[in-house]
Amino acid sequence: MAPRTAPSARRLRIGVELRRLRERSGMTAVEAARALGTTQAQISNIEANRFGVSADRVRTLAHIYGCADQPLVDALADMAADRTRGWWEEYRDTLPARLLDLAEMEHHASALRVAQVINIPGLLQTPEHARALFREVVPALRPHEIEHRVSHRIKRQAVVYREDPPPYTAIIHEAALRMQFGGRDVARAQLTHLTELSDMPSVILRVIPFDGTSFPTTGHGVDYAHGPVPTLDTVQLDTAHGSELVDAMGQLEKYRLVLDRMERVALKPDASRDLIRRITRDT
Repeated sequence: MAPRTAPSARRLRIGVELRRLRERSGMTAVEAARALGTTQAQISNIEANRFGVSADRVRTLAHIYGCADQPLVDALADMAADRTRGWWEEYRDTLPARLLDLAEMEHHASALRVAQVINIPGLLQTPEHARALFREVVPALRPHEIEHRVSHRIKRQAVVYREDPPPYTAIIHEAALRMQFGGRDVARAQLTHLTELSDMPSVILRVIPFDGTSFPTTGHGVDYAHGPVPTLDTVQLDTAHGSELVDAMGQLEKYRLVLDRMERVALKPDASRDLIRRITRDT
């Protein structure tokens, strides 16, 4: 079997979790290979996801490692069995892989929590707002690159509109609501769009006002995707050098706490909607 050329972050996660199960069991790769009747190289290839791994092999390895967390084993087996290609694959040759990983992460999430300080969350942006943001990227993007990114961002938003959408909670600082990317008309249309989205049953918008008493974050954007089990949660961070995915248990716990604290200092949904409307009138 030829090695994978570009496994997605979701598929790489299978190998990462299998390695974590092995390490928690105290087994070396050599011992795991002996128990499985294969080579150490094969175990290394599975854990690095250089080759595909079947659902049956996932279950066999979990049994060898003595994993008693059946929901986790079932979730990993389901991930291994899923060979479908998502819509984001059409952008494989035109966008950075991390943007494709983000779309895949959102598509499979059981729930989504997002926090933004300066920008409106991507799943809630209008095309004009997104286009204005991409024009400010450093180094500058060429016109066709901007359009690829806008198209990809708008297609990501299907997760909010599908028949059975995951619960989506967005915590937005008032600063993001008052930024006028693209000019006043674009900003006003974006705020109106937010108000309309806040009426959707699956969408909860919470605003942290300028007069808040605390600000429990470093200021970068956080996208928290809940997996089928908590162990398979993933966080996407917006950084100066691009998107970064984190999934270590300590990191996940940290960002759950950060988001919990941000929600506690944010306005309730009704008050948040009223503030968005007031800012829209002032824009």
